[in-house]
Amino acid sequence: MSSSFNENLRESAVFNLSNAVTMVVDDSPFGLDLTTLALRGFGIQVRYSCFSAADAIKILQDHQVDLMLVDCEMPGMDGHELVRWVRNSGLEPNAYIPIIMTAAHVRKSKVGDVRDCGANYLVTKPFSPASLLERLIWVARDTRPFLEVGEYKGPDRRIRESRPRDRNERRSDMIALNNKKARSLAEAIETAEPI
Repeated sequence: MSSSFNENLRESAVFNLSNAVTMVVDDSPFGLDLTTLALRGFGIQVRYSCFSAADAIKILQDHQVDLMLVDCEMPGMDGHELVRWVRNSGLEPNAYIPIIMTAAHVRKSKVGDVRDCGANYLVTKPFSPASLLERLIWVARDTRPFLEVGEYKGPDRRIRESRPRDRNERRSDMIALNNKKARSLAEAIETAEPI
């Protein structure tokens, strides 16, 4: 097992999600089973497994959920539409729960669609348990404010990475280092013998 996975597993002990009411929505029985098994491996019990957005909506209208994992591509109402529905439903606290979306084919536009529908994060399929755990920890630590701006409802779409306080100093060091390397490379090219 990788050291990264072991570190995430140790860190996950800080986040006890065993009592979290979790819902997985995926039209693929195989995808639903894999996601459920991975979550169970972390001690998370999946209370609701849904094969469609319509099934998920029925449950969300009557039951509180703490965490959702939703597949992007589903027939009928897709995952993006489901997330928008959740965010705009007015059902508290469900409208504000963390939502992780999953997708098999990820392009830059897909990442934008996931961000713009109000999801918290995207996990690419097939995912390893380590990468899913990493996203769960990220979502558990997420401190971005929840926004309601125009048509958008969801976590702040701007992700701010924590940077060291001496960021400008480090950046200027990197620029100087890169400039020095570029000058050295240019000098080497100028003095090189033709082949």
